[in-house]
Amino acid sequence: MSRFDANEFGEVGPFLCKTDLELLAAKTIAFDGKKRAWVPDEKEAYIEVEIKELDRDKVIVETKDRRVSVKEEDIQQINPPKFDMIEDMTMLTHLNEASVLFNLRRRYAAWMIYTYSGLLCVTVYPYKWLPVYTAPVVAAYKGKRRAEVPPHIYAIANNAYNDMLRNRENQSMLITSSGKIQCDISAAWGSYHIYYQIMSQKKPELLDMLLVSTNQ
Repeated sequence: MSRFDANEFGEVGPFLCKTDLELLAAKTIAFDGKKRAWVPDEKEAYIEVEIKELDRDKVIVETKDRRVSVKEEDIQQINPPKFDMIEDMTMLTHLNEASVLFNLRRRYAAWMIYTYSGLLCVTVYPYKWLPVYTAPVVAAYKGKRRAEVPPHIYAIANNAYNDMLRNRENQSMLITSSGKIQCDISAAWGSYHIYYQIMSQKKPELLDMLLVSTNQ
C-alpha cells in the first residue's frame, strides 16, 4: 500500500486511496476463509456465498436468498477484508478472476479508477470529470517512487521520466484500451505530467497553457 494517508490530499484524497482509519478498520473485521467463497453468477459474474457442506464433488452454498449446489471446481476463494480495495492486486492472497473483478468494482464505486497489477496500471474509465489531474496532484506525485503514492497515470509517467534522467535511456509507455478515446486521454495525462516537470521551473502561466493544449 502507499505510504501516506488520503487526508494529505485534502478533498482529492478519497479519489486516490483509503484513509488510515479505513485501513485499520478493515483489519479488525472477523473473517473465516473456509466458509466464504465466490461462485459464478449469470447476472453479477460472481457472488459471495457461505459454504454449508460438501457433497462428493459438489458444494452446497448459501446465497442471500437460497441454497444452491455448485461444482467444487467453480469455487473461488475470497480474500480477507484487509485486502479490500487493495492498490496492487498482485498482493492478494488469492489471486483469481472473481477477486480481481471485485477489487476493481469496489475501487471504481469509490471513484478510485487506477489500480496496479504488478507492473501494469489498470484504469476503469469513469465517464465523468474527477479532480485527480490538477496541478497540486501533479506536484504531489513529482519525484515520488511508485510505491510511495497511490496508483495513478502520473506515477507511471513520473517513473518513466525519472528513469530517463537517471539512466539516459529512452522510455516508453504502452497504453491499450477497447476504445481509442480512452487511450488518447490516458496518453494526454501521462504527457502532461512529464511536461509539467520539464516546465515547472519556468513561468507559471506556461503550465496553464500546457494543460489546455494537452487536452485539445
